[in-house]
Amino acid sequence: MENSSSQGANQNRTSAQNLHGDILENPLQTYLLGIIISICGNVLISISLNIQKYVHIRQAQRGSQPYYTSVVWWFGLTLMGVGELGNFAAYGFAPASLIAPLGCVSVIASAVISVALLKEAVRPSDIVGGTLAITGTYLLVTFAPHSTSHITAQLVRYHFISWPFLLYILIEVVAFCILLYLYKSRNVKHVVVVMLLVALLASVTVISVKAVSGMITESIRGQLQLIYPIFYVMLIIMIASCAFQIKFLNQAMQMFNATEVVPINFVFFTASAIIAGIVFYQEFEGLALLNIFMFLFGCLLSFLGVFLIARNRPKIKQQDHNFIAMDRIPVTRSTDKVQPEATAQTSLAARLMCNKAGQTDD
Repeated sequence: MENSSSQGANQNRTSAQNLHGDILENPLQTYLLGIIISICGNVLISISLNIQKYVHIRQAQRGSQPYYTSVVWWFGLTLMGVGELGNFAAYGFAPASLIAPLGCVSVIASAVISVALLKEAVRPSDIVGGTLAITGTYLLVTFAPHSTSHITAQLVRYHFISWPFLLYILIEVVAFCILLYLYKSRNVKHVVVVMLLVALLASVTVISVKAVSGMITESIRGQLQLIYPIFYVMLIIMIASCAFQIKFLNQAMQMFNATEVVPINFVFFTASAIIAGIVFYQEFEGLALLNIFMFLFGCLLSFLGVFLIARNRPKIKQQDHNFIAMDRIPVTRSTDKVQPEATAQTSLAARLMCNKAGQTDD
């Protein structure tokens, strides 16, 4: 009886080792391809954001048609779609714990492009932050895990029901419910609370995105994975987690300044993606201690660089708001007439109408 149970355990352990052994053999060219795709995608996203910002500024200054009527704005939006698609594809070639921190490339490129396109001033913190972020990116690429799994339906299903992931997702669900209770019921509107909600959702998003992207990549290579139910389960999880993540992120942007949201979101998102890669895809398994330390040090430099670049960014100059619209001019009501009371900031047209009304009353 004991022999049969031990043999069954050995067989399960052997099958798991064989599964990982077949999957972990990935050429270096594929790893580098994932890095290049991710960097190009992040650069396109930064170009897109600056183009859209340029259109918003130009349309506001001219007082012309809405931004969505501009061909340039739609071109920028298209670039963003291509960049996001590139990031999605990169998860199928490189570890998630590497692709997520490479998001700092978008912040660096955006700071450079804004100087050339939007004529923003270069600050000393931009130079220091860019240097730190570039150094951190180099350490990330150098010391990150250089072997990634061929994501198949069998591998995703194996990890999906493993006890480390079940324990991890249980902790995430409990933490999410507590934070959601504080945010909704207790009305705790703190930036850390909202960004933690985004980060917990982002962790699930990273796991599902890598699973879907990897299975699509394997299908293109000739091993069809789209016939397995686990593919559609991960696809639904990806769409749902992305939708709620965007919802909470938009609420954070409405309540807090971008200089707070951008660096905190980058730090929390990167940390959650690394933890997800470690727990679900076991990306740090067999990695040397020096590599782990240098990788985390590279993340720290990237975090600090993004914080220095994002903090106290110059705000867009708004139009003069001294003009008071005619429908908002204060009035005093009497028994038989209404007489406008123009203030010192009322426009010339409003003043003329007030004088005319006074002469008529006399």
